[in-house]
Amino acid sequence: MAGIYVHIPFCRQLCYYCDFYKCISLARKEQLLDAVMEELSAERDFIPDRSVETIYFGGGTPSVYPPERLQQVIDRIRSLWDCSRVGEITCEVNPDDLTDDYLERLAATDVNRLSVGIQSFDEEDLKRMNRRHTGEQAYRAVEAARRAGFGNITIDLIFGLPWQPESTLAENLRRVTELRPEHVSAYHLTIEEKTVFGRMASAGRLAPIDEGVGEREYLTVHEVLTRAGYEHYEISNYALPGYRARHNSSYWTGSNYLGVGPSAHSYNGRVRRMAVASVGRYLAGGDIYTGETLGEEELYDEYVMLSLRRSEGVDIRELERRFGAARRDYFIRGCRKMLACGHLLAEGTFYRIPAEYFLISDAIICELFA
Repeated sequence: MAGIYVHIPFCRQLCYYCDFYKCISLARKEQLLDAVMEELSAERDFIPDRSVETIYFGGGTPSVYPPERLQQVIDRIRSLWDCSRVGEITCEVNPDDLTDDYLERLAATDVNRLSVGIQSFDEEDLKRMNRRHTGEQAYRAVEAARRAGFGNITIDLIFGLPWQPESTLAENLRRVTELRPEHVSAYHLTIEEKTVFGRMASAGRLAPIDEGVGEREYLTVHEVLTRAGYEHYEISNYALPGYRARHNSSYWTGSNYLGVGPSAHSYNGRVRRMAVASVGRYLAGGDIYTGETLGEEELYDEYVMLSLRRSEGVDIRELERRFGAARRDYFIRGCRKMLACGHLLAEGTFYRIPAEYFLISDAIICELFA
């Protein structure tokens, strides 16, 4: 089973923390969506799967398009793959796009899961991040989505903001649990070089949060959401029972996926590639991809990394099935130091990182690479 990812690069406004490819001019958005449908047809054989089980519209801001245009893309996917087992079709949306009319029309499409980019309910946070919506708009957008019939909603939240008092994080979490979305993605702010925040940091006008404070905030998010009944199933992701993100989970379990649109990534079990991060070059056509063929060591490292991001961790039976007994033994030997200091736990055939150490998972995982 495979997933299809559609990257919509357009944004009406630039968020200061975002390092995804985006374009704030909407002049070519109709031309872009037509090209995306052509790419779907042209690249249908990149993944060997003839069945698709998830579709995801990400960005950027997919809600810059009328729902009817998004349905045209879904129809094209249905014409190219067996979609009889598609159970999740997600669309990322901005709160200020979610009028009652827009939601009513979106509910009439095949989209059955909304990802609402909230980030914070606090006005100071939103202003500093250059978000378009207000905290009240964010809250009311989720309520409106419920009224429109959406029963599977995920929201994004950012913490670890240098100026944010911990009382604001507590209030954000209170409002999240009050709304009770089925899923929450909570990300610690990373100041990326090629963002507005990155330039501010280089100029000495923004400093990352103290590491100890960041760890404390991470544990606060974990404790509040798990106490409210959410399963902390991946480093940054929480779900009510039965509502794990199926599309994103396919990335973490190594499933095949086709990404279309500028800067979209694809993976077919051996080859990973990325489309050009430029609307103009994408629309010009030709060879728009760069990629690499993964060798056995890269595939092993990727399996270890993605598995340890998840609450279940690495199943050494599956590791042996994929990579052989020698690699299994190599992994177990590498785990000894981490087990001794508590950075890893062994439970049956699974090795996992405890939630309190998820924030330093990169350092733990690197110790186990081939």
